[in-house]
Amino acid sequence: MLRLKHGILWILLLIAVGVHGQNLVYLLHSNTLSFDEKRLPDAQILRGDVIFRHDSALMYCDSAYFFDKQNSLYAFSHVRYVQGDTLFGYGDAMYYDGNTKIARIRKHVKLVHYQTVLTTDSLNYDRRNELAYYFSGGKIVDSLNTLTSVWGQYNPPTSQAVFKTDVHLVNPNFTLTSDTLWYNTEAHIADIVSPTTIVYEKETTILSDSGQYNTENEQSKLYNRSRVIHQEGKDMTGDTIYYDKANGYGRILGAMEMRDTVQQATLYGNYGEYYEDGNRGMATDSALMVDWSSEDYSYIHADTLFTEDMVDSVQQDTTFTRIRAHHKVRIYRIDLQAVCDSLVYNGKDSIMTLYTEPVCWNENNQLSADTIHLYIKNGAIDHVHGIGTAFAVKQETATYFDQMSGKEMKGFVREDELKQVEVSGNAETIFYPEDNHEFIGMNRTQSSFVNVFIEDEKIHHVLFTASSSGTLYPLDQVPVGQDRLSGFFWAETERPRYPGDVFNHPERTPRPKGAPISASANEDEENKTKGNTTRNKKNRKE
Repeated sequence: MLRLKHGILWILLLIAVGVHGQNLVYLLHSNTLSFDEKRLPDAQILRGDVIFRHDSALMYCDSAYFFDKQNSLYAFSHVRYVQGDTLFGYGDAMYYDGNTKIARIRKHVKLVHYQTVLTTDSLNYDRRNELAYYFSGGKIVDSLNTLTSVWGQYNPPTSQAVFKTDVHLVNPNFTLTSDTLWYNTEAHIADIVSPTTIVYEKETTILSDSGQYNTENEQSKLYNRSRVIHQEGKDMTGDTIYYDKANGYGRILGAMEMRDTVQQATLYGNYGEYYEDGNRGMATDSALMVDWSSEDYSYIHADTLFTEDMVDSVQQDTTFTRIRAHHKVRIYRIDLQAVCDSLVYNGKDSIMTLYTEPVCWNENNQLSADTIHLYIKNGAIDHVHGIGTAFAVKQETATYFDQMSGKEMKGFVREDELKQVEVSGNAETIFYPEDNHEFIGMNRTQSSFVNVFIEDEKIHHVLFTASSSGTLYPLDQVPVGQDRLSGFFWAETERPRYPGDVFNHPERTPRPKGAPISASANEDEENKTKGNTTRNKKNRKE
């Protein structure tokens, strides 16, 4: 008898657990209740102010079929689903399964969660996993954005949504299109997980397939070679981009490219920054600027490069570009190569200025000075102006070097070749004149002004002032040390020979120590002597 009692208790306990485990759907109210066993076996037919409860969820409708044995129901007309005081669902019809806790709401469906409203024609809500999803087109609207897609999923506790296929996010300031997008309706943050385009009309376009975009403050973190394109012709690409659209600021890390299609130049580096105010750009860590405005590209490398658009102080509606390069500057152009420690390029007058031990090369010619100005015309070097301790060298043989030194020096380039050199102020020269392509001696002169004319990479003739003095030495009678002017050095090992050479940093060639030649010559006196010149016929190639 004791065993029987214990057995009955266990059976009752199991039944109680089973009933509790089923988590039954309860009918709370209905104006009428009827049955139609032939048409709807096991169904309670309910009409008028129907109310169900399942756990913490309440369900309202005008009429319903309630299958209490299956713990499920069909609800019709003015269907309303309420979960607590935060989640409300509406539709024309609903099927609810209390065992799986899945509600299938159809026709004119609306799901409201705080300020987030989801509308669609067919919605499934999985209460067990707290996921609402649609599959035939839907829209989610929050306090800031409107999102549409073919398939969508929303998780009320986390406010996290997932959208797939033909995704569109519309914001008052921009539109976003994608194939797949994750979005948080509370934080207003979009997680980019597939190729995505963000467009600010007539301003900016963002292209990315990986990253995060805060639609509230317009700040983004973009990965995997993303791109930001500005309508005025500038765009930036990088492994990682931190972009603040509202404040017009971008920071690029890893394989950065900043292109300017108007100025036709690209800035490279492994780290860079961009400010839309003034279109200012900065690159460092393998920084390189490539100017592709002409057929012959220009390459500038430095530790750090800066670019910015400047407004012409005279013509206020005209802008020009200024470039600054700092430390270990190296330049390659087909018509000129150069090294220095800092550089400034002013697009207003197309002048590039090299500072701190600058050296330039053209063909076999080398020019150095305290400061060098490069004048660019129609995309090509027009002339070069060296100021202070100016020194030009041209290698004729392994041991013969034509040389010129003075306070100032100008070299004129035509068709990528040096054609004329003017030296003023304490001008000194060493030349090796030829006769029938053979060197006949070494000519060393001193003058206040020298004008050298070059043809076919050879000195054609030289003009000196009348007060010039000089000596022509036979090659076998050149005094020891007289074949080099004071300040001579040959820095060919520093020269960039190819575009890639700008990243090489050979040791700088030491310059001879001595008092610098100041560029403070009396220009009026020198201009007078320039008009009183004589031809050195010994240096003329017949």
